[in-house]
Amino acid sequence: MKNYMLKYIKGSLFIVVCFVLGLASCSKDDYYRDGGKAQAKFNGDILQFLESKPREFDSVAQIIKIAGLEDVFKKENITFFAPNDRVIKETIKTLNPYLYALYKDTVKNFTDINPEIWRKFMLRYVFKGEIKLADVPQIDLAVLPIYPGQNYLSYEGAVYNMGVIYNEANGVKYMGYRQLILNYVPDVSKPKDNWVINYLSSSDIQPNNGVVHALIYNGAPFGIDYVGFLNDVIRSK
Repeated sequence: MKNYMLKYIKGSLFIVVCFVLGLASCSKDDYYRDGGKAQAKFNGDILQFLESKPREFDSVAQIIKIAGLEDVFKKENITFFAPNDRVIKETIKTLNPYLYALYKDTVKNFTDINPEIWRKFMLRYVFKGEIKLADVPQIDLAVLPIYPGQNYLSYEGAVYNMGVIYNEANGVKYMGYRQLILNYVPDVSKPKDNWVINYLSSSDIQPNNGVVHALIYNGAPFGIDYVGFLNDVIRSK
């Protein structure tokens, strides 16, 4: 009887230990799968944050310095919708054939483009003050008259619409996760037409002097207005 009870207790303890380890394993798996436990706070300014992510923002950080925008990104209180380095690469790759066809010098280094042009179009992604996801109203692109988002002026004066998409969950409309989007408005006389829609890979990163939202590359050029960027570069050469 004693041997039976001892085996029973040992067996029960083994099951309990396995159950606890199983829960720990699931918790660890969930952590690595969703990536949601990253810290939103960053102990440094916005430029330092960009420099800490060279794989994504090395070129962006370089251009900020070339454009003379270091004080804006280090000292001013701003919100930055950060394009990644692929935007820069793809824009120059498209730009150079035009310059070549016009017998103008192609771009081999970032310094081959006038710093004022870099400044103008980098500031298209900057907004004064802190704008977090929770500060932006709901948007539904299918029913804009009901959920229109809100228009904002960038640091440089371009018009954007920002909105938070409330996604569906288990078939229930607007009950899912929330996603901030940034929409460039090319013609203010037609404020709901021909938007260039930019989705985010992450939002609400909080360095010491503002907020950073990281944009997903969607094929839009640097500064979003490619014709304007192209014309400015051509005229400057």
